[in-house]
Amino acid sequence: MARMQLVELEDLAWFPAILRDGGTAYLEFVIRKSGHGARLAPTIARALAASGATRIVDLCSGGGGPSRIVSDALAASGQTVPVLLTDLYPNPAAYAHAAAGTDGRITGSAAPIDATQVPAELTGLRTIFNAFHHFPPQLARKVLSDAVQSRQPIAVIEVVSREPAMLVALLFSPLTVTLTMPFWRPFRWQWLLWTWILPLMQGFVLWDGVVSWLRIYGVDELRALTAEIDAPDWEWEIGTFRLGNGPGNATFLLGRPK
Repeated sequence: MARMQLVELEDLAWFPAILRDGGTAYLEFVIRKSGHGARLAPTIARALAASGATRIVDLCSGGGGPSRIVSDALAASGQTVPVLLTDLYPNPAAYAHAAAGTDGRITGSAAPIDATQVPAELTGLRTIFNAFHHFPPQLARKVLSDAVQSRQPIAVIEVVSREPAMLVALLFSPLTVTLTMPFWRPFRWQWLLWTWILPLMQGFVLWDGVVSWLRIYGVDELRALTAEIDAPDWEWEIGTFRLGNGPGNATFLLGRPK
């Protein structure tokens, strides 16, 4: 099945921040409780070692959940790497929550950062967790091209893959949202209104989840993107890895100068 370029609600500038923040908090909760987040760490550790990068610049951070989980896993293995959280729509409260208890290992940028035009001073391994599918092909190429032009390594990982089992799991998200909302962090009292009284949060998460599934770049599509970038002295690695004992696979793209 070919990738489809549809519209997620959280991509729209007018979409309420309280719902957008709820969606990112929900995703962090799911990734953490499922154990999927920690399984991303070995791929990031490999990207750091191969590139020689000493800092992670996380793009499209949302609430910063996946980055915190990966950072904790790296630190537990003895690899302490500074992480800077960035987003086109910064969420300082979520960044502060993600940074709590890390002794400065994680920080957040209050300035909007465009993943297609990352400031030159933000050097390090660029990471994009579960957000690359938001970019249509022409912008996705710009994200990768900007890393190439800046000579900065990049790691793209999507936990949701375009597999039937993943779609079935997404269809149960309204129930999961309803039951887990009190455990999202940092908690917002407004979520009670938009989840338990007016179920807009459930509809938003379901819509964006299914659209995300339809927009995920597969391995062949990622290879097609990199093939169109003029980077003869650049190395690309694209593939998938298992997310534990379940049927799901994560898709990854690693790029670095030779």
